[in-house]
Amino acid sequence: MLESFAQEVERLLEEFAKGANEAVDTLFEWSDEVVDQFVDQLNEAIAPELTEFEQQLGTWIEPFIQAMGGVESTLTDSVQPFTQTVEPMLNQHPACVGCRNYHGQAYGGTMLVCGMHPSGWESEQCPDWESTWSAGD
Repeated sequence: MLESFAQEVERLLEEFAKGANEAVDTLFEWSDEVVDQFVDQLNEAIAPELTEFEQQLGTWIEPFIQAMGGVESTLTDSVQPFTQTVEPMLNQHPACVGCRNYHGQAYGGTMLVCGMHPSGWESEQCPDWESTWSAGD
């Protein structure tokens, strides 16, 4: 009789566990639906404000971006004498070291050394050499 009672309790507990698992699964499905609906409603409610904020942020940031572009241009202009003095050595154009006319940029894989001598000057002294460090700068 005790064994039969234990088996009956075990069966009841298994049925309870099965029912509890189904209830938990249903609760999870329901909570997922509720959360999805809440997120959708929240998105619908705040989307216009976010769009407006994004536009305002763009108008606030634009002057800073323009200012930073100006700073970058100023820095580039400030270090140009230094880079024009150093880069020709690195690019194997010794006649161009310190020359104001040195360009040293590659376009489509072809190096443009300067406007007067696109491939660079072959001998030690270029007839068009002008100092980057002139007193007028």
